[in-house]
Amino acid sequence: MLLSLQNPSGAVDLKDISDLICTHIDANRWRNVLLIPPDITRSHSGAGLLTSLYYKELTKGGCRVKVLPALGTHCRMTEAELRRMFGDIPMEAYLVHDFRRSITEIGTVPGSYLAEISEGLFTEKVSVAINRELLNREYDAILSIGQVIPHEIAGMANYTKNIVVGCGGGEMINVSHFLGVFYGLERLLGVDQNPVRLLFDYVQENLLKEIPFLFVQTVMAQIDGRDVYKGVFIGEGREPYNRAVELSQRVNFNHVERPIRKCVVWMDPDSYHSTWVTNKAIYRTELAVQQDGEIIIIAPGVCMFGENDLADGAIRKYGYLSREKVLELRRTDRFLQENLSLAGHLIHGVPGRGIRVTYCTNKLTREEIEHAGFRYMTVDEALAAYPCRQWENGWHTLPSGEEVYFVANAALGMWRCEEQPRQSSERDCSK
Repeated sequence: MLLSLQNPSGAVDLKDISDLICTHIDANRWRNVLLIPPDITRSHSGAGLLTSLYYKELTKGGCRVKVLPALGTHCRMTEAELRRMFGDIPMEAYLVHDFRRSITEIGTVPGSYLAEISEGLFTEKVSVAINRELLNREYDAILSIGQVIPHEIAGMANYTKNIVVGCGGGEMINVSHFLGVFYGLERLLGVDQNPVRLLFDYVQENLLKEIPFLFVQTVMAQIDGRDVYKGVFIGEGREPYNRAVELSQRVNFNHVERPIRKCVVWMDPDSYHSTWVTNKAIYRTELAVQQDGEIIIIAPGVCMFGENDLADGAIRKYGYLSREKVLELRRTDRFLQENLSLAGHLIHGVPGRGIRVTYCTNKLTREEIEHAGFRYMTVDEALAAYPCRQWENGWHTLPSGEEVYFVANAALGMWRCEEQPRQSSERDCSK
């Protein structure tokens, strides 16, 4: 049974969401429940409040509840971040996902299937591993909570991605990320039928069907500078995701009437600490930016490149590289061959069509930023030139007469200009 609330033209009332959650909880049957929300890098997903509401209502009825944030390869959340995102849930309720050490293999995806969906890029079987806590048969229900939004790897975020990537092992993370990057952003972003999603669906239908998953999917947007719920969809299987995709494609797609010459993007310092996740300011907006245009990312919280030591070291070593250069390196570089997710993320810092990227942060040096392949500006310099803290999304004219386009939060949508010439969708998968 699907439970849902949506308001495409406004915001869903928080009391209605609370009532929906109370309706969903099976108090007679659920005595042990696992909640799987996203981590702090998805703080604008609306999942934090929903996780807190579920925890309070479940424990009020005597249910034992654990919370496993879907970290993927991201940093472990600090106590301050847990408090900020999930409220007063006790610290002892939290579990920590480790994509290297807390996983168990549950099966494989055949090489023949990978070859079919990847246009020949992969021909070998792929091992699927998930956090072993998800295999604990004591759980009466496992609730995967998260936002459906255009996504640079899965096309549209969430559903099984929250499990096999957010709570998964390195091999699936590597293959899915590499496949998404090389399928092509212009073909994939905002599309829910693509090779990566076909891979996730195979795992869901063949390897996860015995696990008591329920999916709680949100669709978010900004109204008057506030994050609001546009929809909440709860149920089993793919239906909650499908319904959320339909709504997200209505409310999260921003069509710009003419190509942007200069796009200024503000990234919340409480949520974005690495270029690894902050680069969504690039790939969520670049399809609206004109050839040889510029994206200026004002990111006061960015203090590192990768979300873990391995990723941070790789970006510091290689810098961000073009798709062609990564393909070339992949043929001979063993490190990139063994870390395909990192190889894919190296490309996410290099937009196409000659678009330049300026990173504005005080916590990395000019030398570090420029070595990674970006231009550099301090936060103070950026805010003096682009006083955007009171700006709304959209076009703004500076005192000099220069026109810029402002995005207040790249995490809540994607931007595209239909006048833009699209890059070729052809991929040489034999390399």
